[in-house]
Amino acid sequence: SRALRIIEEVSSSPRPLPVKVIARRCELHLSTAYHLVRTLCYEGYLVRVADGGYVAGSGVAERFHDLMGALRRPAKARAVLRHLADVTGHSAYLACFSEGRLVVVDMVEGGQSPWLEDLQPGLETAAHATAVGKALLTTLPCRARSSLLLEHGMRPFTPNTVTEPGEIEAELAPLHPGDLVMEHGQYRDEVCCAGVAFEGAGSWWALGSSARGLSLPEPLLAELHMAAADLNGNAIG
Repeated sequence: SRALRIIEEVSSSPRPLPVKVIARRCELHLSTAYHLVRTLCYEGYLVRVADGGYVAGSGVAERFHDLMGALRRPAKARAVLRHLADVTGHSAYLACFSEGRLVVVDMVEGGQSPWLEDLQPGLETAAHATAVGKALLTTLPCRARSSLLLEHGMRPFTPNTVTEPGEIEAELAPLHPGDLVMEHGQYRDEVCCAGVAFEGAGSWWALGSSARGLSLPEPLLAELHMAAADLNGNAIG
């Protein structure tokens, strides 16, 4: 657990960290920090740079690829994402719940969508404020939905973010898995997103897209719905 804390601290830092800083931030004795840092460097999880500080090593990237490979995504998922982005000009996202957390598994960028730094492959994002998250929440029973939101909280990303469990339940209760779900400025100001859940490779997934402004083009919504239908029920091939 101490080694993992070091990896998390170094990976999240915008600049290399000296061992003394690592020890202080991780609340470790300096000798313990030196020992763990040397071991992590040997295993490839940390790298010492010229100024004596440490940055994340290739071992972290390798574990990321292992994680992405372990998420058995539906067949044709990558091809469908590319087609959706090419046809609409908007970014396409694939997400799922992994151990109760909403994770972006893949994305293809489109020029007509804004850059959303938190919706990148491998990153955990918010279920209550994103369209892909809300689409996946429709696949859960009411009690499981409430439990997940309670566990992870409902952070206000913008003034429009729904932060009360009763409000999001009222929004999602009439919806069924496979229905289009939209959010307007709840995750980022002046950005709207749409998502739709589908079943593939033995679990539920969500396909999503984003657009600048507070309205989504109807052709984009139609293509998104067709893309999800194309993936529905597919297994790895």
